[in-house]
Amino acid sequence: MPITKYFLPFSIILLLVISCQKTPQSIATSEVQLGEKLFFDPILSRDSTISCASCHKPEHAFADIAPTSKGVLNQMGKRNTPSCMNMSARNFYFWDGRAETLEEQAMGPIENPVEMDLPLTIAVKRLKENEYYYTSFVSVYGQKPSKELLTKAIAEFERTLETSKTPFDKFMREDDSSALTASAIRGLALFNGKGKCFDCHFGVDFTGNDQFRSLGLYNGKDLNDKGRFDVTKKETDLGKFKVPGLRNIAMTAPYMHNGMHKTLMDVINYYDEPNKFVKNSINRDSLLNKPLGLGENEKKDLENFLLSLTDERFKK
Repeated sequence: MPITKYFLPFSIILLLVISCQKTPQSIATSEVQLGEKLFFDPILSRDSTISCASCHKPEHAFADIAPTSKGVLNQMGKRNTPSCMNMSARNFYFWDGRAETLEEQAMGPIENPVEMDLPLTIAVKRLKENEYYYTSFVSVYGQKPSKELLTKAIAEFERTLETSKTPFDKFMREDDSSALTASAIRGLALFNGKGKCFDCHFGVDFTGNDQFRSLGLYNGKDLNDKGRFDVTKKETDLGKFKVPGLRNIAMTAPYMHNGMHKTLMDVINYYDEPNKFVKNSINRDSLLNKPLGLGENEKKDLENFLLSLTDERFKK
């Protein structure tokens, strides 16, 4: 086999050498570093005003503080922006599960006309014409920017956004009873029992292994987002949405796929008596057919348990 098989083309080597001589610290030196740069750069939106981080705000566990987020030209999306933390072990992405890999998920918002509204062909062209990105892609991958490498880099950065240092983790892994308050411990018992939370939110990240459930937030009228149905076209999926993880839930308000609940207590009150909020729901999960009958103290205990799922990186 010719020895040249193992070397980059001379033109690319020369570009790297010149670039490093001029600005040795300016290019990305790892896949994650490149993905992070892309995640925060509005270059990937049509008018260069919106980045991934515009909606996935780091200080809010990479979620948004608005019920639904604004895209280019102030267009309003129809769903709440979920956290993109703790996504490395997921089977489905987006509220309706239309993506099955992080790379596919990363591609979606860039091309979505209501979000970043930039065809990937144009995005790649911009990156090739940008000295920093052209040089960085060659440095990291040995190749020019491409659609596949763009989404791969962003996905690799997102895979680093894992959290596991919470009071709850310390309580469970280190058997440290002092890690949770007495109220939170009672809340954990309610979570697993009377509150029925564990029926959907089980597993390491409390995602229920990415099940799809209908919480009664579809009535075909003012609540008309069909959720998973739009992907599968199955009547049984009408109004179903992917069970979100609960890690760092205290940081990601507002809640639900449409951002209708402003606080954790609002969410708990909804689950306790959903008919008080939506009386004409269609295809609501049988788990919510009857009121839970939670007392005010029990609701507070449950809230305190949910607060214990906040990673130490968000401590003020």
